[in-house]
Amino acid sequence: MTTNKTRIAVFCSGGGSNFKSIYRSIAEKPLNAEIVLCLSNRSQCGAMEFAHEQGIATVHITEKQFDSFDEFADAMVTRLKDAQIDVVLLAGYMRKVPDAVVRAFPERMLNIHPALLPKFGGEGMYGIHVHSAVIAAGEKESGATVHFVNEEYDKGKILLQRAVPVLQGDTPEILAARVLACEHQLYPDALEKLLAEQRS
Repeated sequence: MTTNKTRIAVFCSGGGSNFKSIYRSIAEKPLNAEIVLCLSNRSQCGAMEFAHEQGIATVHITEKQFDSFDEFADAMVTRLKDAQIDVVLLAGYMRKVPDAVVRAFPERMLNIHPALLPKFGGEGMYGIHVHSAVIAAGEKESGATVHFVNEEYDKGKILLQRAVPVLQGDTPEILAARVLACEHQLYPDALEKLLAEQRS
């Protein structure tokens, strides 16, 4: 007999490559979970298109739709609650999640960061900026980190991380591709670990 599946919302802003890797992993493993909502600050992006193709509900929500930031945060919480979301995964979501939303999902909201935290984290450390900083610092390895989200950028407790080498001659773009391939394996593994810990 199967138990109720963990209901997942994925927050995205871009192409959704991590979203796709998580979706496929849930189908292949199979994990006792399902992605039921894709939330984005962009009405048209690869992640939203993929969600539509898979029959996953989508929500386009931004601060500009509301009179105040508090109203925006409250609306986001309401939509997640209405969808009976258990776990939130940030996958290339390029906005800081409102504190009220973070507090509504304690130890149930994950983010993936393209470096080995606590190094190369914090405000402004995203995308190609991270990989440029890693190379400029002369690091021998980089990688990806999945961590719980709290009210500070990239400061939540680390759930899982994995290293990749920084090779001589790497450009930020070459390193970014190597780290992204790592992310596509790491995020599903981290979700599996979270679900196992929640069951125990």
